[in-house]
Amino acid sequence: MKRSILILSMVGFALLSCQKNEAAAAENTASATTETVGHGQEGVQDEDSNPNIVQLAVKNPDLSTLVKAVQTAGLTTSLSNAGPFTVFAPVNAAFDKLPKGTVEDLLKPENNGKLTDILGHHTYVGVIKEDQMSDGQNLGMVDGKNITIKMVDGKPTINGTAHILATVPASNGIVYAIDEVIVPE
Repeated sequence: MKRSILILSMVGFALLSCQKNEAAAAENTASATTETVGHGQEGVQDEDSNPNIVQLAVKNPDLSTLVKAVQTAGLTTSLSNAGPFTVFAPVNAAFDKLPKGTVEDLLKPENNGKLTDILGHHTYVGVIKEDQMSDGQNLGMVDGKNITIKMVDGKPTINGTAHILATVPASNGIVYAIDEVIVPE
């Protein structure tokens, strides 16, 4: 009988210890979750690996308007994830070509859907390299609409108007700096 009581006491103690450990683990998990909220893939600090699309854009002062738009639309995490993505990134001068007040209007909270659509129209899921582009090629963009690659003087353009200024590979895809904002039709 004493042995049974001893065994029951030990089992009870073990169960109590497990409950305390589970509670402590849950508390640590909740604490860790709270500390990392808002710090997804875009919050990773890594100076040794190739930068992702967002990290490349942030480091380039010619893409500051695009970066602000991506942040405002809440797409930083999406474009920091594994991808792969092809992003046609309008430089600041491309945004300057839009009618006065357009960018400021798009950055307003009530226009977030429109801004997201425009940014999605610059993003292709997958990597397409310049030498893979051909005249008349259609690419289905994230916004559900297509862009058309047109060859002008032997070089690819987007919809026949946006020219590629620079090509930069990223860890999660490729970025083409372009001289026009591609407005979905």
